Parts: sequence; structure tokens; C-alpha cells
Amino acid sequence: MSRGHLVALALVLSAAAPAAQSPGSLEARVKRLEDREQIAQLLVDYGRHLDSRDLAAYAALFAEEGEWAGGFGTVKGRRNIQAFMEKSLGTDPNRGGSYHVMSNFVITVKGDTATAWSRWTFIVPGERGAAVSQAGRYDDTFIREKGAWKFQRRVASNDTAPPAPAGPR
Repeated sequence: MSRGHLVALALVLSAAAPAAQSPGSLEARVKRLEDREQIAQLLVDYGRHLDSRDLAAYAALFAEEGEWAGGFGTVKGRRNIQAFMEKSLGTDPNRGGSYHVMSNFVITVKGDTATAWSRWTFIVPGERGAAVSQAGRYDDTFIREKGAWKFQRRVASNDTAPPAPAGPR
């Protein structure tokens, strides 16, 4: 190969390198899709671990200094989140068939941070089958910590009135 051909090849390769790193490149777009998929899985795992009362796995979804804020308080730090949830919710996985439905994920990724908005619905057994007990939304921020997506801050808001206390039958 002549010197001219080598120079031309070097110019083509050097011009292609920045394009591979541009936000619109195939590599960058695939990376964003992979990140979104990992965050969507994190959102689903949140409900799964919460419902099974695997609160160690639940707390591991948060960054080391992550924060949870909701109807029964605010707590910061992975260990504190686990202890808070154990005290607030208990650890018995047999809670009578209630569970969460997570839905409507809107995820925006920007490098090693991201945001999401989603819905939650809490289902309980009813006299005629399953019934919605409460529903609301989550406003989340995420951070990539040690190569994995984690909740940096999760704010749980209730869009329905809490259930009425059970009265005498």
C-alpha cells in the first residue's frame, strides 16, 4: 500500500472514530437502550422484592447513599432503608395475597444518571376477587454505581385516599 493510501485510510479511520462516540451513533443508541432496559428491570425488581418482603434485596436496589421518601417517612442510606422498611412493613412474605403492579415507565437516561416516572397500584384480596386498595406514582432519580443502576432517590406519592380502617363486622 502506498504512503498516499495509508494517509487516506488514516484520515477515514480518524473521522469515523468521533462518529462512533457521538450521541446519535449506533453504539451510543444501543447503550441508552441497554441502560433503559436495566432501569426498567430495577423498577420491576423493586415491586417484586417489596411484595416478597425480601427487604435486603429491596434495599440493595438503592445507591449506598440512596434515599426513599413516601407516605410514612423519608430515609437515606441503604442500611437505613432496609431497617426502616423492616420496621414499617415487617418481614413476613405471607401477607395474604396483596401485591404491587408497576406500570407506565417513562425513563430518560443521560450518561451515568437517569430519571423515571411510573405508576404503582396496590392490589388486595377482596370479597369478589382482587381489588385496588391504593394507587400512586413514583418520581425517581438513578445513578450508575459500581457499574450498576441504582435508585439515587425514590419519591412515592399516593394519588388515592388511604384505605379506611376495618370496622366491626
